[in-house]
Amino acid sequence: MQNHHQSTSTTYTTIPISPSDVISRSLHNLSATLSRHLRPWPQLLGSGSQSFSRPSNSFLSRASANSRYFRANYAVVIAATSALSLIGSPLSLLLCSAVFALWLLLYFFREDPLVLWGQCVSDRFVLLSLAFLSLLVVWVCGVFQTLALGLGIGVLICGAHALLRNSDGLFIDEDDAVSTGLVRPAAST
Repeated sequence: MQNHHQSTSTTYTTIPISPSDVISRSLHNLSATLSRHLRPWPQLLGSGSQSFSRPSNSFLSRASANSRYFRANYAVVIAATSALSLIGSPLSLLLCSAVFALWLLLYFFREDPLVLWGQCVSDRFVLLSLAFLSLLVVWVCGVFQTLALGLGIGVLICGAHALLRNSDGLFIDEDDAVSTGLVRPAAST
């Protein structure tokens, strides 16, 4: 007697949701991410004369620690300096802001598949479309140099801050966390 098994595989299907629901969920994801990762601005700016100093150890370790800790704040600063560089051309500012919003909503913070006219749109198509739209807007508006200048200024500001901001007291290392009772040591197996 032969055993015949039927191999059944589980298939998961996505339930199509409307583009407005995709955008709504993306906005929720964006605000949740910012609320989790954005550090208080007074903490970024520091208070007192000890907030900014020459590092006793290497500049690179301090810059690395600060860039990890303040990464969301740095992203906001770079976006703001880029937007401020376009303030002389309101139409360019509006178009670039709209493209930036589309990147955030349709690519970075979207978790559901995008369905347009009953068809599921692939992530690769969304990426290529947004890249093409970005290049088109920058080319049509003629703001490449202005935008690059604003982006460069933002990166320089954040880089200088990351190098000079005293990171003592901002972070807690594993040994301190265990010794103060914040976390328990890992159980040995």
